[in-house]
Amino acid sequence: MKYSGIDLHSNNSVVTVTDEADQVVAEKRLPNDLPKILAFLSPWQMELAGVVVESTFNWYWLVDGLQDAGFKVHLANTTAIKKYDGLKHSGDETDARYLAQLLRLGILPTGTVLPPQHRAVRDLARKRMQLVRSRSSHILAVENITARQFGTRITSNQVKRLDGDTIDEMHLPDEVALAVRANVAVITTLSSQIELVEKRLHEKVAPNPDYALLTTVPGIGQTLATVILLEVGSIERFPSVGNFASYARCVDSQRMSNGKKKGEGNTKNGNSYMSWAFIEAATFAMRYCADAKRFYERKKTRTNAVLARKALAHKLARACFHILKERKPFDVTRCFA
Repeated sequence: MKYSGIDLHSNNSVVTVTDEADQVVAEKRLPNDLPKILAFLSPWQMELAGVVVESTFNWYWLVDGLQDAGFKVHLANTTAIKKYDGLKHSGDETDARYLAQLLRLGILPTGTVLPPQHRAVRDLARKRMQLVRSRSSHILAVENITARQFGTRITSNQVKRLDGDTIDEMHLPDEVALAVRANVAVITTLSSQIELVEKRLHEKVAPNPDYALLTTVPGIGQTLATVILLEVGSIERFPSVGNFASYARCVDSQRMSNGKKKGEGNTKNGNSYMSWAFIEAATFAMRYCADAKRFYERKKTRTNAVLARKALAHKLARACFHILKERKPFDVTRCFA
């Protein structure tokens, strides 16, 4: 049996093939060219137990290409892999061999390879978040300008309604007015693109019955339901509600010894987009759901506002797991019992 590890970089990859004794059978640095990598691995394809690829920013083309060629591919969860700190030498070759060794030992932390079409829609939802953040920065810039010029700050909704005439009515100095016009032009463009993206996302996720179920949860509207649905993929990949909550970064990360906290574990191991979604859901739930508000206030009296909000986000994450698993609408008595 043979094992392969690929240390993937932006423009090249180190491909290693090892045997049962962790001895290198073949190893070479290759350009990020799929036919060349397939040609290098092809002599051992029938013997390979699997090919391990790092989950770097650019893994799509390689994993999809290897799978289409008939290879069994494992996507390594790089945030959960930690090499021995006392190693005297480390490099791309040793990294590739280490991935193959973890596969041979059966202790390789892996991530889920979602279907390409699902990834495309999920990445579109992430693009929407990027556009919204960019628009917010320009809105804040205009708010700050007005605060400097007039001593009062206009609201974000007022900024979105600004046009050439309203800017003229503000009687700003020429240079300041030009700066505001530049921000407003970018805001207008971003708003139109966000609208297009949201329309396409709604077309893709609205037919899914799980989307309607998620919107029954307090604090979760169309945008958050879209993010959660696309980031989760298949709920079946989570064996328990605890695994789901951990993936959403809604649980503590700490190291304990003799009943005392000795430090924190890997806080980045999980999905940052789901973490954001459930914190946002908790914020909205406190406003519009009396039971959620009572739960939050009860927790806040024992801890503080930040931990209470995280506790509410944890509750909502657990509720979403059961909703997606059981295909039943939200039950407020079960969630906040």
